Amino acid sequence: MTRAVRTPAGSRPALAGALALTLVAGGFAAWTGRDWYAAAHDDSAAYAVQRDRALAAGEQAVQNLNTLDHHRVEQGLDLWESSTTGDLHKQLVDGRAEFTGQVKTAKTVTTARVLSGAVTELDDRAGRARVLVALRITVTTPDSKSTEKDSRMLGELTRAEGRWKLSGLGQAPVGGTAAG
Repeated sequence: MTRAVRTPAGSRPALAGALALTLVAGGFAAWTGRDWYAAAHDDSAAYAVQRDRALAAGEQAVQNLNTLDHHRVEQGLDLWESSTTGDLHKQLVDGRAEFTGQVKTAKTVTTARVLSGAVTELDDRAGRARVLVALRITVTTPDSKSTEKDSRMLGELTRAEGRWKLSGLGQAPVGGTAAG
C-alpha cells in the first residue's frame, strides 16, 4: 500500500508564490531578450553608425584640406591626397607642383578647426554622403600676423577602399547668397 505524501497546509501558498515569481521572471527575460535582439539587428542602428563615420571622416577631410604649413607642404599635400578620391583627388595630384610653388612663395601657415558639422545626405548603399562643416580658418603670414575667418564648406563623400573620402568640396552659400 502506498501512502500519499502530504504537505503541510501552510506550504502551498509559498509554492504557488514561487511558481508565479518564476513565471514572471521568465516572461520578463523573454521580453527583454526580444527587445535586445530587435535593437541589435535594427537597420536604423547600422545607419546611425554609418552616418557617424561619414560625419567624422567628412569633418577630418575638410579640416585637412584647409590646413597647410609652407614648412611641411609635401606632408600636407600627402594628407590632402589621402583624404580624397575621384575628380577632387585627380585635381590635387595634377596641380600639386604648381600649388607647392605657390605655397612656398607665400610662406603662409593655414590651420583649420572644425566648429561643427552635420550629414545632410547619406546613401549608405551607394556609398555617397554630403556634409556641411563650419570651420575657423587661421592664416599666419611670414611676419607672424594672423587673420581668422569662419567658413562653411559643403563636402561630398564617397566610400572608397572601405573608408569615407572627400570627392568634392565647395563653399556653402551664406544668407541671401544662395543660388536661385
